[in-house]
Amino acid sequence: MKFAIQSRNDAHSNELMDSAKTYLSDFGLVWDEESPDIVISIGGDGTLLHAFHRYREQLSSVAFVGIHTGHLGFYADWKPAEIEKLVISIAKKEFEVIQYPLLEATINYRNNDEESVYLALNESTIKSPDVTLVMDVELNDSHFERFRGDGLCMSTPSGSTAYNKALGGAIIHPSLEAMQLTEMASINNRVFRTVGAPLVLPAHHTCVLKPVKAVDFMVTIDHLQLLHKDVKSIQYRVAKEKVRFARFRPFPFWKRVHDSFIDSDV
Repeated sequence: MKFAIQSRNDAHSNELMDSAKTYLSDFGLVWDEESPDIVISIGGDGTLLHAFHRYREQLSSVAFVGIHTGHLGFYADWKPAEIEKLVISIAKKEFEVIQYPLLEATINYRNNDEESVYLALNESTIKSPDVTLVMDVELNDSHFERFRGDGLCMSTPSGSTAYNKALGGAIIHPSLEAMQLTEMASINNRVFRTVGAPLVLPAHHTCVLKPVKAVDFMVTIDHLQLLHKDVKSIQYRVAKEKVRFARFRPFPFWKRVHDSFIDSDV
């Protein structure tokens, strides 16, 4: 089995990376940063996001596992003290692979036929460089609303506990193939009106955002911030690809939610 390690690059994470690399090599596993079978993320959820985007062209063959060197994360659930136990389990292939849905964002432009396609593990957001974002929202090719406000966020089920939650969105179990559209400070009065609630869309639905006036937008794909100019439309849908995680022991999703947001002892 081939492995690679993504470190947060602080002293503690790098020390754990060196230990894990030595242990796994002693067990006969091969260090391969180009085409690994398993990627160990050492740091936090942000570190795993970096690993995901680093290997996004190999999602069908790569499985991820995270060791947290800070607070407990939704993707990084192993403790540093458990590294030897994790290494032995990897070496013995004592794990199953679970898959979570991803978000596909396709950006089309007004003056050419090119398009930019991205995959997000957590979410994609869109904001206007101006004060107010004005977008027509289409669901399955039908006009739904004209949004005015600070911005919009489309999240995956596993990303529903991140920025989406801060915006008042629902927490969705990652076994559900869906995406969720949440508003950022929408304008609602007697003249302008939005639905004013998160929308949970199933895998066979599409959501298209079309600019009303401005055509330049700040688009985020997880931690990546990108300025797109002359935008014609932005299409969101549940991606055909999925992210694969190596699961070595039961850790129910709702327990993660409890431990991350409710249990003060974690």
